[in-house]
Amino acid sequence: MAKPHVMRIEGYVILSADGMLADASGVMPVALKFEADQKFFESALDDADLIVHGKNSFEDQPRSPERTRIVLTRSIPALARDPANPKATLWNPAGASFEDACRASGATRGTAAIIGGPVVFEMFMDRFDTFWLSQAHSLTIPGGIGGFVEVPRRSPQDILASHGLKAGEVRILDAARAVDVTAWRRTT
Repeated sequence: MAKPHVMRIEGYVILSADGMLADASGVMPVALKFEADQKFFESALDDADLIVHGKNSFEDQPRSPERTRIVLTRSIPALARDPANPKATLWNPAGASFEDACRASGATRGTAAIIGGPVVFEMFMDRFDTFWLSQAHSLTIPGGIGGFVEVPRRSPQDILASHGLKAGEVRILDAARAVDVTAWRRTT
């Protein structure tokens, strides 16, 4: 009998004080990129066994091409190798399960780092073991795009709590710029 799929699911995002991930045009503003958060994020992704994101999300780091990844898309029926990236598996959730996508990517154990965007985060809300919410508390992005589907109607913290995650340790990443990261962990 085959062993069950065992993958730890962790989410990563940095948001403005008002819960935004991008400006109105869908681009993450340079003002939301902080060196200390970028280092935290890059280190976490270096430790992950799999990166999962939508077609418009990408970590844009020096080792990005080396990482095994799953890219969500509606342009294929189920699963396919990405012709532009030998380390990437294309996945349409309407045609295959996450576990099937993991098997196709070759990553079935360890940690899957979910890096967005909002629709991708929504798909994993009830599966996250930990969600690492970085926030720039002194920056707002008026008219921006929320980091989660329900932002701005609800705060990111309310959304995470409503899915059984509880705020744990907080790390100050950049005190001068009021940037921190909170580990939201599964409680149920």
